[in-house]
Amino acid sequence: MSLKNKKILITGADGFIGSHLAEDLVKSGYKVRAFVFYNSFNTRGWLEQIPRDIQQEMEIFAGDIRDPYGVKRAMSGCDIVFHLAALVAIPYSYHSPESYVDTNIKGTLNILQAARELGVEKIVHTSTSEVYGSARYVPIDENHPLQGQSPYAATKIAADQLALAFYRSFGTPVAIIRPFNTYGPRQSTRAVIPTIITQVASGQQKLKLGATLPTRDFNYVKDTIRGFIAVASQDRAIGEIINIGSNYEISIGDLAQLIIELMEAKIEIQTEAQRLRPEKSEVNRLWADNTKAQKLLNWQPIYGSIEGLKQGLAETIGWFRDPNNLRHYRSDVYNL
Repeated sequence: MSLKNKKILITGADGFIGSHLAEDLVKSGYKVRAFVFYNSFNTRGWLEQIPRDIQQEMEIFAGDIRDPYGVKRAMSGCDIVFHLAALVAIPYSYHSPESYVDTNIKGTLNILQAARELGVEKIVHTSTSEVYGSARYVPIDENHPLQGQSPYAATKIAADQLALAFYRSFGTPVAIIRPFNTYGPRQSTRAVIPTIITQVASGQQKLKLGATLPTRDFNYVKDTIRGFIAVASQDRAIGEIINIGSNYEISIGDLAQLIIELMEAKIEIQTEAQRLRPEKSEVNRLWADNTKAQKLLNWQPIYGSIEGLKQGLAETIGWFRDPNNLRHYRSDVYNL
């Protein structure tokens, strides 16, 4: 499927990945409607940090993914929907699980129902590697068992299954992209890489982290965006789940040391109890098998391997070190 001359809706366009996707699509000449979360300040999240001339090329729709009427209105006239709107912070899902059900499950249902009624050509639904839980085998392919080890993961499993159910029941043209841990400029400090970088950049004396032994497969945001566009462009992706990951794992402790070295800093790593997940909720190992993405989409990471990770981290560090960007973060506060 060519995206040329298609009207594209991005839910969660005001967020980390969504803002990068919206920016990239506009730069490539596509017609984009950006669904942002309504607020009385009329702010547009991270979209406000991209060049104004690119912002002006987008159509902004302020609404709430939990509102089925607003969702249908936002989707009206659109051919392709990238559904990214979600609550994603795992610690906050312990605090307020019902809000995750409303946003992640019911919000996805609203998208699917509207797509069915409007005859949308394709939905790219965003999953997460957290649905796998701790790896039972590595690397993790798309057939790996699912295990909800947090309320967040459980709601994402439910949303994925709803998407597949609509595909199987009604022929709704849904493709599921399952990114592993994406990082890069504009990411919240609820994620570990911005947590480390902002603490070091702000001159903290001790680097406060949670568990340092778990491993993750980190995927630079540019690779993730290429994955989204590849899924949307490939007709054979409909009805499929596709991992987007680097096929390289690193422990949080080794990651922290790597960032410290890249930033030429001296800082002691300290485990802080409030940053630890409950023992049975911690996902101890994530490592992506991206074979399916390579075969089906002709996608592979540019920032894979340790050298790719270093390159992606260097670009991310450069962005966070800019005082105009660093001022958006509170490095001394634990961000749920």
